[in-house]
Amino acid sequence: MHTDSLFTAEPFIIHQDYATYTNEQHAVWAELVRRVYPELEKHAAREYLEGFEIVGLQRDRLPNLDLINKRLMPRTGWNCTSVSGFLPAAAFFELLAARQFPTTTWLRSKDSLEYIPEPDIFHDVFGHVPMHAHSVFTESMERYGRLCASTQSEQIIEKLSRAFWYTVEFGLIRQAGQVKAFGSGLMSSHGECMNVMNGNCAIHEFSLDEVLATPIRPNQQHSLLFAVDSFEQIYDAMHESERRAMNGTL
Repeated sequence: MHTDSLFTAEPFIIHQDYATYTNEQHAVWAELVRRVYPELEKHAAREYLEGFEIVGLQRDRLPNLDLINKRLMPRTGWNCTSVSGFLPAAAFFELLAARQFPTTTWLRSKDSLEYIPEPDIFHDVFGHVPMHAHSVFTESMERYGRLCASTQSEQIIEKLSRAFWYTVEFGLIRQAGQVKAFGSGLMSSHGECMNVMNGNCAIHEFSLDEVLATPIRPNQQHSLLFAVDSFEQIYDAMHESERRAMNGTL
């Protein structure tokens, strides 16, 4: 991990003390996986399912980030960087631009299996990290981080956050004539995933203009999401967003 240039993020970077996780916490992880993975085998994008195996996630044990990084970094140059909690936006962007994904190390309790108000290690690792084994997807995230880190415009960042939300967090893709999920919020929430797959959410073809015009409502289930045809489409959308930001048309 290179922290010498991470001026904003460095104070939030910690070490995951894996030995301190309890048997009860491992059991909570196992229950969370048991609840969602059977549906993901049917509804997740093939890149997510491939990534789950590539990074070595276990169904019955919390993830050891050092071991994941040994698999992930040679493949895409990314790593999971342990952080102390919710990050300021500038620190988050700085880490993404450096190909470091900020990862919380705490786990929700057994009394909050379905929903928590802020990300934990289940959302961050189970939800996000399998997709980090695929280079086109991670190139898009790095571009997003660099662009947001380079601007002081709250309006630009707010617009870009919609592109991130409707792809990285709640993205869908069409594969073999079916809609599949890959966004971390869908991967880590059985309720959100089934809301989409049961037909309770409108699915529009991905359009950058429509995505940038669609506000984020984080505290309610989605009634509208967007499906890309390929992950290259996300990369192209981030490139176009950067072009618009530079010429003042975003």
